[in-house]
Amino acid sequence: MSPDAPPEPLSEALSAFIQSGLSITVASRDGGMQTSLARCFGCRVSADRRRVTLVVQHAQAAAVLADVRTSGHVAAVFSKPSTNQTVQLKGQDAVVEPQRPFDQVCAGQHVEALLADLHSLHEYGEPLLRAVFQWDPADLCSISFTPSAGFIQTPGPSAGNRLP
Repeated sequence: MSPDAPPEPLSEALSAFIQSGLSITVASRDGGMQTSLARCFGCRVSADRRRVTLVVQHAQAAAVLADVRTSGHVAAVFSKPSTNQTVQLKGQDAVVEPQRPFDQVCAGQHVEALLADLHSLHEYGEPLLRAVFQWDPADLCSISFTPSAGFIQTPGPSAGNRLP
């Protein structure tokens, strides 16, 4: 594939999975290779399935946002708590974007789906879950990137393998 060729799209199944209300974290790094990490409050995939956008909060993600602006590198982990199904996507062209009108809807739907999944484990009470995943609609922005690599991270013999 030539460097000018468009990136391969994510599969429909992977695209649906990463948008299904998962526990999502995003990491980046600074010039000294120090890692920054933040919780995400939503994910959306472009219609052509070539770009992934993660919704974060400025206040919680300040270091990640600064590192993305400097390096453009991200690694995002998407995990379904009730099954431990987990994937990681990496990108090298990440950009920080201002809040879009749909971000608040995306965050609301994402958090509700994640809370439902966590609640199904019967280990966590509703007030605790709501406190942990509380988000401020006025504080949202996003990180958008083209996945350049993807890995299976579900515990087991395939962990660490590239996504098909």
